[in-house]
Amino acid sequence: MIDTPVTKEQAAMIKVGIVGGTGYTGVELLRLLAQHPETELSVITSRAEAGSAVADMFPSLRGRVALRFSDPATAPLEECQVVFFATPNGVAMQQARSLLDAGVRVIDLAADFRIKDIALWEKWYGMTHAAPDLVAAAVYGLPELNRQQIKSARLIANPGCYPTAVQLGFLPLIEAGCVDTDFLIADAKSGVSGAGRKAETHILFAEASDNFKAYGVAGHRHLPEIRQGLSGISGSPVGLTFVPHLTPIIRGIHATLYARITREEDFQSLYEKRYAAEPFVDVLPAKSHPETRSVRAANVCRMAIHRPQGGDTLVVLSVIDNLVKGAAGQAVQNMNLMFGFDECLGLSQVPVLP
Repeated sequence: MIDTPVTKEQAAMIKVGIVGGTGYTGVELLRLLAQHPETELSVITSRAEAGSAVADMFPSLRGRVALRFSDPATAPLEECQVVFFATPNGVAMQQARSLLDAGVRVIDLAADFRIKDIALWEKWYGMTHAAPDLVAAAVYGLPELNRQQIKSARLIANPGCYPTAVQLGFLPLIEAGCVDTDFLIADAKSGVSGAGRKAETHILFAEASDNFKAYGVAGHRHLPEIRQGLSGISGSPVGLTFVPHLTPIIRGIHATLYARITREEDFQSLYEKRYAAEPFVDVLPAKSHPETRSVRAANVCRMAIHRPQGGDTLVVLSVIDNLVKGAAGQAVQNMNLMFGFDECLGLSQVPVLP
């Protein structure tokens, strides 16, 4: 057998590993990275599917991903330059340290490193944190807020889907100091893929289809993450009411945000100027109504600003694809920044319609 020579381009590619490749965020990472010109998919793990071909589970990847799932206990993740954790909460904190010690950069798509207050994290996630010192070292991966820190980061806490839509929507107002941060409201709706790829009654077709409901009204795990982010922007604690809803769609988050105006501004201009240089935030013309289908399968947040009846309440509409800008796409965006690539590399997909 003759070995095929490695080209200079292949030698320069970033070797990528994915821990937990059988969920929706895992396959979304595969879809995006398979099209990325500077990455080589090297390892993808699954304890249950070890040995089976990735393309057998996900036929959409036939001809693009030739890997087989590896057992996480023996997978050579240390040989990668960056490893993504597309795993349930509590997994990355157990494994990140050994990878970091081996010089591997880590991007966690779960919540293990997002909340800086360890006691608060343990309260909301119901477990003892295994690596509290790494939480302090982690950079929160919202590029529109932390771009410079992300560039030099070794460990990224990729934001949650609801927190991405909500924080991007409120960000210009809080930075400008023109709304009452004691009374912020986020009324957000998500498609069923946000619950993950698992068999649970409430996300079965017969249960979720032709239905609409709120959940987590008393408290949702993304609430402390959003509060932490908005408080950091404000410089002081914020008051936030956050109510999530489940909608009978597969992909998409629609966040309707309410803020009480304390100082007059040209709010449309405020948003347009704040996001003018942001490649993945699209501020629509005044009086627009962004739709979840306008961002389906794309790493884009679209938003619009309204002031109903000219009153003292501003309404911001913010939509994202929960699996892309809300998860895998933002993770790839962070990877691009960490390795000095063009931030948009591999993320130029046009939204899918219908």
